[in-house]
Amino acid sequence: MLEDTLQKLSADEVARMRAVYEPLTQSVRELIDATIRTEVAAEAIAAVQAEIDAATAQLRAQQLEGSFGIRFGAHGSEMPWGNAVIGVRNPIAPPVELIRADDGSVSADFHLGAAYEGPPGHVHGGVSAMILDHVLGEGASLPGQPRLTGTLTMRYRRMTRLGDLHTEARIVRTEGIKTYAVGHIADAEGITVEAEGVFITPRWARD
Repeated sequence: MLEDTLQKLSADEVARMRAVYEPLTQSVRELIDATIRTEVAAEAIAAVQAEIDAATAQLRAQQLEGSFGIRFGAHGSEMPWGNAVIGVRNPIAPPVELIRADDGSVSADFHLGAAYEGPPGHVHGGVSAMILDHVLGEGASLPGQPRLTGTLTMRYRRMTRLGDLHTEARIVRTEGIKTYAVGHIADAEGITVEAEGVFITPRWARD
């Protein structure tokens, strides 16, 4: 029922929903960071846990049966709000807000904090792979022409420090249903992780 409702949302209604859910997502994102880094006493932890449990019960009073998926507004605008990299309603998403250039390439500046740690003070390699999988996939796709990951090859040039980062991706070439893309993540000192991948136009999008 919710999916049917979302299909009919106008741009103004989508913006209104974003204004409702985005601050909640950011608050939970801050909660995750605070949970990792807090050093308050056990009594305070127990009190906070009780408050969180109560808030969770309120949110579960009415919820989707499964995941959010990708939903669409009345004019076809995508709402991938549960996505682990860009989701408006997903507090584990950094988020990575991509900008598409005139040449079709995509890029974003984003921040990774304590929740994304692997080696002390540095980004988990799997998190870098997840982000680049998404970024290259977006770079390989065009409006109305989705392309899904076939293969993804990573090269970790050095560890990526937690903090402010930059990512970008672009298409190298297209051969039939296969599109080849490259991209990277960089910090203030330069590129830390590179990726190249093959992205496939799915059967349902080939006509």
